[in-house]
Amino acid sequence: MSQHPSLRVGGKIRKIRNVMKRYERIDVLRAEGRIPEDKYLGLPKTKPTEI
Repeated sequence: MSQHPSLRVGGKIRKIRNVMKRYERIDVLRAEGRIPEDKYLGLPKTKPTEI
């Protein structure tokens, strides 16, 4: 069975996702120094980044 062209992952186009995964948000917030190392709950909102 073949895969529909709309489902293929291509390296040509990179989009800005409108939702970040939790671990991505934690990484961004820690890199900016907005949360301490031991905090995992009550994370502030972040802007999506280009991937």
